[in-house]
Amino acid sequence: MLTTLLVAVIYLIFISLGLPDSLLGAGWPVMQGYFNVPSSYAGYVSMTVSFMTIISALLSPKLMSRFHTKWIVIVSILLSAFGLIGYSVATEYWMLFIFAIPYGLGAGAIDASINNYVAVNYSSSIMNFLHCFYGLGAMISPYIMATALKYAKWNQGYTWTAYLQLGIMFICILSLPLWKKNEEGKEEEESGCASISETLKVKGVIYTLIAFFGYCAGEATCFLWTASYFAGTKSGLSAELIASFASLIFGGLMLGRIISGFISNKLDDKTLIRIGTLVELIGVIMLFIPSEGYLISAIGFVVIGTGMGPIYPSIQHMAPINFGKKYSATVISLQMASAYVGSTFMPMVFGNLQMILGIEIMPVYVLIFLVLTISFMEITYIAIGKK
Repeated sequence: MLTTLLVAVIYLIFISLGLPDSLLGAGWPVMQGYFNVPSSYAGYVSMTVSFMTIISALLSPKLMSRFHTKWIVIVSILLSAFGLIGYSVATEYWMLFIFAIPYGLGAGAIDASINNYVAVNYSSSIMNFLHCFYGLGAMISPYIMATALKYAKWNQGYTWTAYLQLGIMFICILSLPLWKKNEEGKEEEESGCASISETLKVKGVIYTLIAFFGYCAGEATCFLWTASYFAGTKSGLSAELIASFASLIFGGLMLGRIISGFISNKLDDKTLIRIGTLVELIGVIMLFIPSEGYLISAIGFVVIGTGMGPIYPSIQHMAPINFGKKYSATVISLQMASAYVGSTFMPMVFGNLQMILGIEIMPVYVLIFLVLTISFMEITYIAIGKK
């Protein structure tokens, strides 16, 4: 019973992790006008958040060796809430960069520590459901922003989300005894973390980092630019409807992870990744179908998200099996850093490309990173097989 309650709290933590991730993409078409900056400037803000997550992810092995996961989580949620409140009071574009710092630091530390905790202590099914709840949080926030745009201002979207974060942090504080009970008789999950330099020498690690970079580059581009894609390719849509389109990719992610959670005990992580990339490819192809309406493209983004669903959690759940528990915490932290390199630079690169070539090139851009991901995952399997 206590273990079940702790799993529920961990799921709630991942809802909090997902909540802020789609706010910028959903609100940017309006925020751009408020700050009077070009559309591509969203990429710079996103880049700052991701850069800070890279720093916190690289620091995570040391943090996990000194502090328990539960304390890392509580402090990280507090940092995230502070960043969101800062966004809500920003009156100048440059202020977004200041408050991106605490938000990014909090997000990276939560991601690495909780993923390692679950990869070591729980099944692949739990891992997929965990990331499903991330998708739930990320799917909720565009509707929060859409509601704010309809009844208040974009600032309130950030304020309301910050309140939700603080509520989840309070629940985490109440759950502190559960972590101790769950680990009675177990070896501490943070013990024995290998160094980064040592971990990088393990066969297959570099390849999986490149694959993770490719996956998160495509994912982050969809997170940030889906709403703008509809604004730029479809005419006659309201600001509220455009903002809600940002939830399509997150809804697909949640669906994909729900399905994966139910079938992951019958299919291994490698098979789930291969199926996911195939489904994602189908979704990308749908975006190439000419249509004046938005329905086919909307379905295409849901299918893309569904295919993406099992890729992220399956790669991370494989870490203890592929590289051993000694290396798993550091491998996952490096994966997070590599992922955020993709999240940091690739949406910004796309922002500049779409200003030159048009935002309709988005399907091609996403396809490139899909090919990169599956190629280097297959190379990883080959390298691990030769160990």
